[in-house]
This record gives sequence, structure tokens and C-alpha cells, in this order.
Amino acid sequence: MENSSVPSSQRRFFLTVLLGAIGAALAALGGWPLLRFLAPASKEGAGGKVSLAKDAVPVGGVHFLQFHGQTAVVMQQKAGEFTALSAICTHLGCVVQWKAQKGEFVCPCHGGRFSPSGAVLGGPPPKPLESIPVVLSGDQILIG
Repeated sequence: MENSSVPSSQRRFFLTVLLGAIGAALAALGGWPLLRFLAPASKEGAGGKVSLAKDAVPVGGVHFLQFHGQTAVVMQQKAGEFTALSAICTHLGCVVQWKAQKGEFVCPCHGGRFSPSGAVLGGPPPKPLESIPVVLSGDQILIG
């Protein structure tokens, strides 16, 4: 009976190609979420305004909302004066929290601190929070 086995060099080549393909697939599967986490989100196609009732934001308080798929915050530091900021930390994209007793925003991920105007007070954030235009229209706040 004749032995029709494949030469060992062809087996090694096949296994090398197979393991390379599996490694590339695993690298792509693991790398895509990492790339999406580190890369800033695209703002293309983000149009329109978000409306919010004035009484939803108390004087001296804040109100978090979704603005074009991301978290934003509207503040009323003085009666009738509204400001809006992106609530996304400029360091690695965590959502900041409002600390009323300190009067500042704090990033829970790495301790970045921001003033009510969005300026960096401390920590690793490289830039201030992004400001969002606000317009008052009757009893509504138009954000964007």
C-alpha cells in the first residue's frame, strides 16, 4: 500500500498561515474596541437643537441631557443665565459629575476637575470642556 502523506514542509506552511490568520482575526477583534475607546467620536451629521424647559434647571443647579448622542450639561448659575457644556472629559472621554458642595465638575475616572465655565482646574485633562451655544426662547432653552 502506498503512503500518500503530505510533506512536513507543506504542513508547517499551512499551520503558519492558519495561525497567522487566527492571530490577525483576534488582533482585529481586540483592537477595534480599543480604537473606538481612544479615538474621539465623529461629530459629522450632528445637526439640530435640543429644547429643554427652563424650570428643569434650578438656579445654582445643573441638568444632564443627551445632545447629539453624547452627554451634555446645562447650568443656571444666576437666575436667567444658562450655559451648556459637553459633559465628556477631554482626557479619556468619561462623563463628568457635578459636585455642588465644591461648585465644580469632577471626572470620576482620573480625577480631572473643571470649573462651572468648563476650564481645567486640575488633573490630567488637556483642554477645557466644550462649550455649547444656548438660546432662550420663551420658557424653553434651545441648546445647540
